[in-house]
Amino acid sequence: MTELNYICDKKIRCDVFLSEKISNLSRTSIQKLIKEKFVFVNGKNIKPNVILDIGDEISVLIPEKKEIKLVAEEIDLDIVYEDDYIIIINKPRNMVVHPAVGNEEHTLVNALLNHCKLSMINSERPGIVHRLDKDTTGLIICAKDDETHLKLVDMFSKRDICKKYLAICNGSFSKESGFIDKPIGRDEKDRKKMSVKSKTGKEALTEYNILTSNLKYSLVDVTLHTGRTHQIRVHFSSLNHPIVGDDTYGNKNEKIKANGQMLHSYYLEFLHPITNEKLQFRVLPDEYFFSILYKTGLEFSEELLCKVKD
Repeated sequence: MTELNYICDKKIRCDVFLSEKISNLSRTSIQKLIKEKFVFVNGKNIKPNVILDIGDEISVLIPEKKEIKLVAEEIDLDIVYEDDYIIIINKPRNMVVHPAVGNEEHTLVNALLNHCKLSMINSERPGIVHRLDKDTTGLIICAKDDETHLKLVDMFSKRDICKKYLAICNGSFSKESGFIDKPIGRDEKDRKKMSVKSKTGKEALTEYNILTSNLKYSLVDVTLHTGRTHQIRVHFSSLNHPIVGDDTYGNKNEKIKANGQMLHSYYLEFLHPITNEKLQFRVLPDEYFFSILYKTGLEFSEELLCKVKD
């Protein structure tokens, strides 16, 4: 059990105050701690909506994290490339990348553990160097040993790995191509979301090229130059061109009902971290992505991707 102590410096709701102080806990998680009587104000338990006064002493008890048991599961994998050092998977829709509390099974890591050895730099997320959201499909690189893992992390930080995505966005863009250069940080009103208005935002740079569009929708080629959480989704939402199917950052009045955001990691290019061989991979989206694309009235051909230089 970890104990955190604070002294209130303004008149504010207790759950809001604590969500500002404890960056790795959402407001919902803090409210749960309050309801479970792990939060004390001046030595007494309180309700989530209690208003603190200046000088109030707040104590928070945080239970030890539940240990996640990693279990190998026999799950089919779409393997795009594999050698002794790395494995590249075409991740399907509706698959979480790694186990977490409340979602400990049927993840990509569970499937990989059944297939091969993985790096253990992070024992809770073996092999995972970068992530894709649950409903984002496409290419993801995983490391089989610690040396390879560390080199891949360094390559990502130095932007030596080219990652491209396809996104179906709302609206018609005023420019055929451009850069979105807006820092991204934790949303100060909703800790589960990210925002370009955060006071603690970090550099985030997204490049885009419009492949085809009509008055209502656009198919966009996206290149990530940084790797912030939810970066593509947040950036396009900030331009009022949210990704179709995005329940978190999207258009609440979206006429096309999609099961998750229409975002696909279709292209990777990098030098192999061990052999230095140039590797290049391209995979098209799944049938569901195309079914939503055609509902927008847009058409696709692989020749469209030739509009964008690799």
